[in-house]
Amino acid sequence: MSKEKEEKKKVIGKVYDVKLFSRLLRYARFYKLQFTISVLAVLSVALLAAVRPLLLRQIIDNYISNKNAEQLLVFVSLMLFVLLFEVIFQFLFIYFANWLGQNIVRDMRTQLFRHLLNFKMQYFNTSAVGKLVTRVVSDIETIASVFGQGLFVIISDLLKMIVIAGVMLYMNWELALIVFAILPILIFATKIFQKAMKSAFQEVRTEVSNLNTFVQERITGMRIIQLFTREKIEYEKFKNINEKHKKAWVRTVWYNSIFFPIAEVLPSIAIGLVVWYGGLNAAVSNSVSAGEIISFIMMNNMLFRPLRQIADKFNTLQMGMVAAERVFLIVDSQETEIDTGTTSVERFKGKVEFRNVHFSYIEGEEVIKGISFGVQPGQTVAIVGATGAGKSTIINLLNRFYGINKGEIKIDDVNISDYYLHELRNQIAVVLQDVFLFSDTIYNNITLKDSSISLDEVKRVAKEIGIHDFIMSLPGGYDYNVKERGAMLSVGQRQLIAFLRASVSKPGILILDEATSSIDAYSEKLIQDATEKITKNRTSIIIAHRLATIQKADKIIVMEDGQIVEQGNHAELLAKKGYYSKLYNIQFVQKQAS
Repeated sequence: MSKEKEEKKKVIGKVYDVKLFSRLLRYARFYKLQFTISVLAVLSVALLAAVRPLLLRQIIDNYISNKNAEQLLVFVSLMLFVLLFEVIFQFLFIYFANWLGQNIVRDMRTQLFRHLLNFKMQYFNTSAVGKLVTRVVSDIETIASVFGQGLFVIISDLLKMIVIAGVMLYMNWELALIVFAILPILIFATKIFQKAMKSAFQEVRTEVSNLNTFVQERITGMRIIQLFTREKIEYEKFKNINEKHKKAWVRTVWYNSIFFPIAEVLPSIAIGLVVWYGGLNAAVSNSVSAGEIISFIMMNNMLFRPLRQIADKFNTLQMGMVAAERVFLIVDSQETEIDTGTTSVERFKGKVEFRNVHFSYIEGEEVIKGISFGVQPGQTVAIVGATGAGKSTIINLLNRFYGINKGEIKIDDVNISDYYLHELRNQIAVVLQDVFLFSDTIYNNITLKDSSISLDEVKRVAKEIGIHDFIMSLPGGYDYNVKERGAMLSVGQRQLIAFLRASVSKPGILILDEATSSIDAYSEKLIQDATEKITKNRTSIIIAHRLATIQKADKIIVMEDGQIVEQGNHAELLAKKGYYSKLYNIQFVQKQAS
C-alpha cells in the first residue's frame, strides 16, 4: 500500500475523536489565563441568554398588560443591562478564543517545522513538496478555526441549549415538550450530516494537497514545460485536477443544501405548534399567558439556532480535525534522524576511510556493493564513473543522510555514527552540481545567516579564491538579491556562489559533486583556480564526469555498478589501459572533435 493510501486510511476515522481533541487542548496549557477567560465568557453568554426570555415574559404579563409604565421602564432598563453584559462577554469570548487559536497554531507550526528539519533525507525524496507545504501552511491554519470558530462556539451553543431547555421546562412543561418533540428529528438529521461531511472534507483536503503539489511542481519546472512545448498537456492535466477539486467542494455544498433547509423548516414547525397549542389554552382555559407564548417563540429560536449553528460550525470543526489528523501523522512519524553521536570535534584532520561498505536505497537492491578506500589528510581524491555508478551516494553516506547496511565509514579513525551529527556535517562542505540558492542576498546565501561569518571575512575569502570581482560586478554586489532558487544568476554564477559558501565555512573535508560539469568556460576557469587554492592541505573529494578537471588529483577512484574497479593516480590509470583509460580517450577524442 502506498504512503498516500496509508495516510488516507489513517485519517478517515470517527466523527468525534476524544484523543485528538485532548491532544489539541494540550497546546492550550501554556495559555491558561486566556483559556480560562474564554471558558468563563462562554458560560456567561449562555446564562445571560436565558435571562432575556424570562424578563420578556415578566414585561408582557405583568407590566404591559397591567399598563405599569414605571415598572416597565425598570425591566426594560434591566434587559438593556443584560444585553450590554452579553455583548461584553461575547467580545471577550471571540477575542480570546481566536487569540488562543492563533497562538496554538503558531506553536504547532513551529513544532512541525522543527520536526521536518530533522527528518531523514529519504523522507523528502519520497514525499511530495506540495503536500508538505499544505501541511505546514494551510492545514495548520485550518486548525486555528477549531478554537476560534469551532470548539468553543459549539460548547457555547450547547450550554445555551441546555439552559434554554431548563427555562422552558420551568416556564411551561407542556409547551416545552411540544418543542422538544421536534428536536430528535433535527438531531438525527445533524448526525447524518456530520458523518457525510467528515468524508467530504477528507476528500477536499486530499484534493487541495494534490492541487498544491501539481501547481508547485509545474511552476518550478516551467522552463522544461516550455522547452518541450508541454503547455497544452499540462493545462489539460491541471483542468482535470482542478475539476476533481471542484467536485470535492460541490459535494460539501450538496450536503449543506440538503441539511440547512431542513434545519430552517423544523423550528418554524415548532413555532406553529407552540402558537396553536398555547393559543388554544390561552383562549379556552387561560392556562397559558401571552408572555409565555412570546417567550417560547424567542426561546424556540434560541434553542434551534444553536443546533443549526452547531452543524455549521461542525463543518469548520471537521476541517480542523481532518487537518489536525494529517499534521499529527507527520509529527508522529518516525522519520527523524536519530543522533547517536557521543564524540565532539572542533576540526577534522581529514582522514577518511570506507571499509566494505554496502548500501541500498530500496531493500534488496544494493547500489554500493562492498567498497573500500582511504583518503589521507590533505589528499585530493577524485571519484569517476558512469551515471548510476554510486558516486554521489558516497556523499550521502559520508554526511549520514542515509545509514549504511554493512561495513564502516570512519573519519580520523572514528566511526561517523559516533560523531555528533551537527558537528559532522558542519565539518564537511559540499558543492553540488544543482546549486540551491534562497531568495535572498548573495551575502546571506554564502553565510546562510551565520552571524559568526562577517562580510569582511566573506570578501577576504572571495578575493583569495578570485570570485570577489565577479560578485562586485553585480548590481549591489554582496547585497544583490538572487531571487528564488538563484534565478537571477546563470548556472556558472550559482556554482561560484556555492563554491564561496563552502570556502567560508572552513571545512575539514571539501566535496565537489560534479561542480564544473555544466558551466561556462570562464566560470570553470575561476572554479579550477579556486579549487587549487582551497584544496591545498585540505582533504578533498571530487566527483566528476569531466576527467580533465581531476588529472592533478592524488588518487582517482573509478566506480562501476556500485563497485570500485580501479584506483591510482592519472598516470597510473592511463598506463593500466583499463576502464579509466578508455573513458579518458573517449573524452579526449570528443574534445578534439569539438
